[in-house]
Amino acid sequence: MRPAGWKLLAMLALVLVVMVWYSISREDSFYFPIPEKKEPCFQGEAERKASKLFGNYSRDQPIFLQMKDYFWVKTPSAYELPYGTKGSEDLLLRVLAITSYSIPESIQSLKCRRCVVVGNGHRLRNSSLGDAINKYDVVIRLNNAPVAGYEGDVGSKTTMRLFYPESAHFNPKVENNPDTLLVLVAFKAMDFHWIETILSDKKRVRKGFWKQPPLIWDVNPRQVRILNPFFMEIAADKLLNLPMKQPRKIKQKPTTGLLAITLALHLCDLVHIAGFGYPDAHNRKQTIHYYEQITLKSMAGSGHNVSQEALAIKRMLEIGAVKNLTFF
Repeated sequence: MRPAGWKLLAMLALVLVVMVWYSISREDSFYFPIPEKKEPCFQGEAERKASKLFGNYSRDQPIFLQMKDYFWVKTPSAYELPYGTKGSEDLLLRVLAITSYSIPESIQSLKCRRCVVVGNGHRLRNSSLGDAINKYDVVIRLNNAPVAGYEGDVGSKTTMRLFYPESAHFNPKVENNPDTLLVLVAFKAMDFHWIETILSDKKRVRKGFWKQPPLIWDVNPRQVRILNPFFMEIAADKLLNLPMKQPRKIKQKPTTGLLAITLALHLCDLVHIAGFGYPDAHNRKQTIHYYEQITLKSMAGSGHNVSQEALAIKRMLEIGAVKNLTFF
């Protein structure tokens, strides 16, 4: 072979080595292979690592709102929804009267809580993570992401499902377990109004939503919880650097997924995530969810900054606050 040919082969080999090295280094940073045995769980570990992100906040903050902790406090909420409940107290009072706030004893009694937050991303498709996901103490799911038909990839266990009215599944009993906690994330006052009319069987209001939520929603009120807006506040402030008071036309806010990770870091001692991450901006045809054919274009006008959220999650992965079961 001529010298020029050897040089070309050498250059190709070098390029291949660099590409493999980059791929491996990237995966090692943001991918955590499933261990054959349970990873050791240390009480308070997630809180300790999360303090690098959120500061020394306390776990004394209740996860779910309840009347006795909320309406008799001396310092009322400073912010309107979604970062506080200022101006929505009357609606919230009626909702808290018919819902619950407790964390199941099966979770409370654990010496160390192993949790996984299951995102809705395309990376879960054909992942075969279902059995691994089912082994966690707490499995947190998002919005209307289905389980039925996808058990092999996403599992079948659901401890909590975070949702808002427009993302509530029309048939919640199909996609959840009988004891699943349905956790309302309130973005606006109408969200409280919706849950009250549903659970009290009052006249439904059809206006005030960007998408029609269910008008009939067959759930047990005792399984419904109201998420403390504190978690939305610290996710926005500490992870995304968003101002708490924004012009009405902007209204940037964290996604339900980032909020769920924030909640898990507060509740759990070990936090893993799966199915997070969006396609590259130039990949316009790649679907963003494992269960439906919609692309990144659907995020336009949502008020979510997916690039900023990706940086926040990478920061969590870098400091070991969370570990990833899928590629990010």
